[in-house]
Amino acid sequence: MSHDTPQGHASEHDGPDALPDIDETTADGETNLREDAYWHENLRLLGVLMAIWFACSFGAGILFREWLDQFMLGGYPLGFWFAQQGSIYIFIALIFFYVVRMKQIEHKYDLDD
Repeated sequence: MSHDTPQGHASEHDGPDALPDIDETTADGETNLREDAYWHENLRLLGVLMAIWFACSFGAGILFREWLDQFMLGGYPLGFWFAQQGSIYIFIALIFFYVVRMKQIEHKYDLDD
């Protein structure tokens, strides 16, 4: 008795956990590649936006505060303003940018509603 099975099919001798081989040219493979590209672009966007927020909140509000304090914004030193209000405004702006950009990415990968 031979254990050869057609490609892509698991035999009963392979056990209950055996999965069939997936050919990337199938519709499921194309879907997986598209979803992988979508998530890669989504995570890349999140990484960039989180880096911007970190630079504004920690960098401008803490690390470079003394240097930024030589400039004034609304009667307050700029470093103080970033630490108290600026990073919050930037975070809210980044949320709106994320929403707009994610709608574009979802449309690009045909995952929009």
